[in-house]
Amino acid sequence: MLVGIDLGGTAVKAGLVDREGRILIQSSIDTKVGRDYRLIIDDMKKQIEKLLSDYGSRVEDIESIGIGAPGLMNYKSGYVIYCTNLFWDNVPLGVELKEHFKKPVYIENDATVAGLAESLFGSTRGVSDSVFLTIGTGIGSGIIINHKIYSGSHFAGSEIGHMIIGNNFYKCNCGNNGCLETFASATAMIKYAAHRLEKDKVKSVILEKAAGKAEDINAKIIFDAAKEGDPLGKETVDRMIRYLSIGIINICNILDPEIIAIGGGVSKAGEYLTLRLKEEVGKMFFTSNIKYGDIVLAQLGNEAGILGAAFLGNNM
Repeated sequence: MLVGIDLGGTAVKAGLVDREGRILIQSSIDTKVGRDYRLIIDDMKKQIEKLLSDYGSRVEDIESIGIGAPGLMNYKSGYVIYCTNLFWDNVPLGVELKEHFKKPVYIENDATVAGLAESLFGSTRGVSDSVFLTIGTGIGSGIIINHKIYSGSHFAGSEIGHMIIGNNFYKCNCGNNGCLETFASATAMIKYAAHRLEKDKVKSVILEKAAGKAEDINAKIIFDAAKEGDPLGKETVDRMIRYLSIGIINICNILDPEIIAIGGGVSKAGEYLTLRLKEEVGKMFFTSNIKYGDIVLAQLGNEAGILGAAFLGNNM
């Protein structure tokens, strides 16, 4: 039996998983960010113990524990290097859980973990080399090479959302200007539409759909407006597609994956998104003499975090 934990800024989701990738039982508790990290880790210990009790299992039945969390994870030492959502620096997350349960504990970036889940049970199953992009508030990513996670020499090798692709009208949370996620995330779309509405006084049904409140604009509203032919909606989506395509063609030219899977909230746009991406990326292929990787929608949704974390021990 495997334990998978998806540690986020809002909730800690944990589950017991069998070797076939079935989540046997799962639970979710509030992270309660801002507390001492020891309190959050203690809650995770209790959460695992309750899952075991509720399922009628014991600690002895656990093979390993895996954890996915936002930020940089040193899977070799078991330390969280940096996690902005939790305000953590150099936290011994894996070390603490290993000492408590006396079982192997593995930690990795949450998007990387989701990419692993897709490669084992989802949209990129059976594919040797793939890239997973989760597009929501920001852009997270997971790189799989030869069926194994690639995290780089310094555990920062899959920060595709911070690939710098141009100059923008606002800075990324990381402090740089021009990160991919400031052009192609849901946040980027919202900021751009609001900027055009407020600074340039553009007329659009986007504001009407948000009940006249710019702060209530979301990516779905923008996509819906674009589908209805609204000029600002189309302009915002076109901009997002153009820059995301630049990011994707860079991935293709550097890694040449067999598949790029798109997940996260923006992926709910479905084929409207993937067909546009395929068309735009196709214009930038280096050569027509080879077949480039496909662009598909991720399949596992919210289960990816627990599943991928559970199987970290097999893929390090």
